[in-house]
Amino acid sequence: MATEVLSPAQQQSVWAALRSPRRLRTEVLAGLVVALALIPEAISFSIIAGVDPRVGLFASFTMAVTIAIVGGRPAMVSAATGAVALVVAPLVKSHGLDYLIAAVILAGVFQLVLGGLGVAKLMRFIPRSVMVGFVNALAILIFTAQLPHLLGVPWLVYPLVVVGIAIIVLLPKITKVIPAPLVAIVLLTAVTLAVGFSVPNVGDEGKLPDSLPSLFVPDVPLTWDTLTVVAPYAFTMALVGLLESLMTAKFVDDLTDTHSNKTREAAGQGIANVVSGFFGGMGGCAMIGQTMINVKDSGARTRISTFLAGVFLLVLVVGLGEIVALIPMAALVAVMIMVSVGTMDWHSLNPNTLRRMPKSETAVMLATVVVTVATHNLAYGVIVGVLTAMVLFARRVAHFTEVVDVADPDPDTRVYAVQGELFFASSNDLIYQFDYVGDPKNVIIDMSGSHIWDASTVATLDAITTKYQAKGKTATIIGLNDSSAERHQRLSGHLAGTH
Repeated sequence: MATEVLSPAQQQSVWAALRSPRRLRTEVLAGLVVALALIPEAISFSIIAGVDPRVGLFASFTMAVTIAIVGGRPAMVSAATGAVALVVAPLVKSHGLDYLIAAVILAGVFQLVLGGLGVAKLMRFIPRSVMVGFVNALAILIFTAQLPHLLGVPWLVYPLVVVGIAIIVLLPKITKVIPAPLVAIVLLTAVTLAVGFSVPNVGDEGKLPDSLPSLFVPDVPLTWDTLTVVAPYAFTMALVGLLESLMTAKFVDDLTDTHSNKTREAAGQGIANVVSGFFGGMGGCAMIGQTMINVKDSGARTRISTFLAGVFLLVLVVGLGEIVALIPMAALVAVMIMVSVGTMDWHSLNPNTLRRMPKSETAVMLATVVVTVATHNLAYGVIVGVLTAMVLFARRVAHFTEVVDVADPDPDTRVYAVQGELFFASSNDLIYQFDYVGDPKNVIIDMSGSHIWDASTVATLDAITTKYQAKGKTATIIGLNDSSAERHQRLSGHLAGTH
């Protein structure tokens, strides 16, 4: 039977998935696998933040369910994350849980405002090399997060992890009816319980909640002092969450050849964090590891899988907590190791690719990876990567500008042609490329092969004409295009104060 070809809109349609038993099964099973993978992650992030495991688990439940409804990227999973945990940990230590919840709610408000201001449009300024570095850094962080579960553990953990990886790798070659990660988790749990292996399990990570989340209003004074304490953490959390979520959304767009609404996603993250806060959750953002399990490993494409991941998470930890606690960590480690392998952009590390790639592009990627891995903060890595790309781009473009002596129509006249893009980096050296002493008394500077981009260039041109005037000579600028002429006319003669 021929494979059904679906348009991007059909792939993401909830209604189309509900009418297709095969696709609905895929979405349901994907949600279950993601829920199982979320449990130890949420617990560990709670520990990093310094709060009870239920705070991270409730955040993951509320974030996943809410973002499935209001988010802009179908099938992307949002929950409690390590990046957010690192940001809020000092606040929890100094002021306690109530201040954390206040910061989470305020961070959601900040994200709503930033989403309304169109911050998502800034994604177009993030270079591909930063995106590659972002993905590779995440792959490394996902893998290193598994190391504590592989060090100082009983030797039986290692063969269990190997078997789990083998199942995830080999089963899809036989059948894709059931997600391979789910099969690995179920089989390893069954074997461990049947044989009586004594290995670390989910229950060892922390106590699972035994009640449903309820409305939580933080007990903090509504004063200016409270705002000054909470706002810096809330704003940092908002920026980190938006950056990680929008980068992950763009990654999933490329992976699935579909388009997402980044502005809606930014606002959706804000709503999800506000909801999380009012239910006593620590807040969060998009999770690329769980999203990869959902989209790449399990084949989910709609909001159904994300919604069910949240629902299954709550059912598992509250209703079936005693059973879930018995799942060996080795099974979940195997899943996350394969997520790490699948996340890494191996093509970018191929020696042939590295030889062909400009050194500046490789430098940007490495800067993003190194800073992200060193700080465990994706925002720092992306910011450093973008700044590195900007500096290297400016440096490269600056060398494309040149001044050429093109003609001497008569003994008293010399014509120069300026070629290239003129901005602060390239125009600073422009002033040294003219012979102020040796040139005749009439100098024509032809700008038809260039473009003025900023005030620095206008100031430089003013300095050039002033130097010729000091020598009793006349410099005339010609050939400016409309945009450059308008900028030159508006600013020329008014920038002397900058020298």
